[in-house]
Amino acid sequence: MTLLIVDDHDIVRKGLIASLETEGCFEKIEEAATIDEAMKVLRISRPDITLLDINLGNKENGLELILRANKENILTKFAVLTSSSRRGDFVKAKELYIEGYMLKDSNVEDIVYGLKCISRGRKFYDAGVEEQAKRERAYNWKDVLTEREYEVLVELGKGLTNSQIAEKLFVAENTVKKHISSLLGKLGLTHRTEAALFAARKWRWNEDIEGKSSY
Repeated sequence: MTLLIVDDHDIVRKGLIASLETEGCFEKIEEAATIDEAMKVLRISRPDITLLDINLGNKENGLELILRANKENILTKFAVLTSSSRRGDFVKAKELYIEGYMLKDSNVEDIVYGLKCISRGRKFYDAGVEEQAKRERAYNWKDVLTEREYEVLVELGKGLTNSQIAEKLFVAENTVKKHISSLLGKLGLTHRTEAALFAARKWRWNEDIEGKSSY
């Protein structure tokens, strides 16, 4: 089994490589710090598994590597090894059909076990992350938003800009931006577009007879 580790922290890569090499189940372990470096390795070595972090340096999102590799039809099994247990990151990773999702605070034995599962064609997701995602799915997302945040989210789902929302709700545009920032954190989202898509889906699912949002 060959492996590529993608992480912008040199000490993390070196430490992980040293730990994994003692297991004796990897024929070759390569490393990369950026998406560009990782693509070069993928093109040449075609590793069996690519283990990547989500938050790379220079604000790179490691999940972009999957999109780029898919465009070039590079076959490798992608797994995430990250410190992020946020449901939003986990969901986005699963949407890209990753084979595994592991946390950096896991024991090396657990990481090795996960990689072995993946190499055998099985998926391996950290139990703690899956459980947290289930708990977060179970709560009523409307309960965590203030009335104004809820109103802003509804308008986002309709495709309104910040200035249009401000005009409609009779508030300053900066106030709208603050509400959006707050609701993003509460809903486990990372940017405005995600919130708009989230709201649009809810609106379509709950549209009443008059065509107004009932959420």
